[in-house]
Amino acid sequence: MKESMEKRIEASDLPDRTREEMKKFLGDRSVTEKQFTHILDRIVREYQNTRIEACEAVGIVAAQSIGEPGTQMTMRTFHYAGVAEINVTLGLPRLIEIMDARREPSTPTMTIHLKSDYSGDRDRAREVSWQVEAAPLAEFGDITIDMEKMLVVVQLNTAVTEKRKIGVEKIIEVAPKKIKERRHYRDFECEVDEEAARLLFLPKDRESYQNLFQLAEHVRNVIVQGIDDIERVVVRKEEGEYILYTEGSNLKDVFEVDGVDTSRTRTNNISEIADVLGIEAARNSIIYEALSTLAEQGILVDVRHIMLVADMMCMDGEVKQIGRHGIAGEKESVLSRAAFEVTVNHLLDAAVANEVDELNGVTENIIVGQPIQLGTGDVKLIAKPMH
Repeated sequence: MKESMEKRIEASDLPDRTREEMKKFLGDRSVTEKQFTHILDRIVREYQNTRIEACEAVGIVAAQSIGEPGTQMTMRTFHYAGVAEINVTLGLPRLIEIMDARREPSTPTMTIHLKSDYSGDRDRAREVSWQVEAAPLAEFGDITIDMEKMLVVVQLNTAVTEKRKIGVEKIIEVAPKKIKERRHYRDFECEVDEEAARLLFLPKDRESYQNLFQLAEHVRNVIVQGIDDIERVVVRKEEGEYILYTEGSNLKDVFEVDGVDTSRTRTNNISEIADVLGIEAARNSIIYEALSTLAEQGILVDVRHIMLVADMMCMDGEVKQIGRHGIAGEKESVLSRAAFEVTVNHLLDAAVANEVDELNGVTENIIVGQPIQLGTGDVKLIAKPMH
């Protein structure tokens, strides 16, 4: 009897995942043939009802379903989930950022999960945070300006370097190199005394105090530990494990830090996800970010509307914005492009290029005053019946 039920599940017109759930359901319970038939019929009927009708204007429905609740969203920047130090943009500005496919969000943040042998130990979690958070040279010792000898003296504090698990020799090697490479400042020479944990920075122009103070500023702010783009890290304990929240985002470099669980770590920078993890991950991120932005405001939108928008944004293998520099600006129809933005330019360019509008879409048919080719408008009357 169980085998015949499984065969009926296999033969049904249901998605694979639903079939697997049904088989699991059968394995867990004893169900009579009659009950099983009733359950299967209900599931198939519900599934058929959720499928979209042929000729349904899915784009319009999706736009309305996201746009209408969007008018009720607030425009404030909230504190991040109880973390006092970190702000994150939410609400309508965040939704606009996602749909505009901005290269850089206004408040980039990351949620870094740790591997099991790190996530339960606060000290080990703190060590990972030191590898991630950008720490300037000023945090590792005293920096003084000797105006008589025209040099900047850095006296490293070995107690601090030991506590933060970074060797003096590493700082001595990294600091001058990073000033030249990352801060693009080369008008100096560096002398090192590793025994005394001291660095001396000498400006090339020994007459100018301005150069000396400029060099001191670069020395103070050069990042010698952590990742340059991540300004702050907060360690919080949630559901029995330590999680790092960051201000700033750099997915590629964070993935290379020991102890980071790459499968659960995420960023709100969608273009960075596309560059590092690929277009499928970016599509999933658009769906997740849009849904969580709406849900945070107490607005529930069916995931399929957002999935359709995400598919449109990612279908060419790169993340494109909805606006005139992306999907709307690349439409075949001249009238549809002109109706969106910069009307005259589109019409002028189309006239010069001798473009033809086939009037296949919704917008262009409304402009010329004829029925759209969807729903009942999709059906053409060939001949009237004779009475």
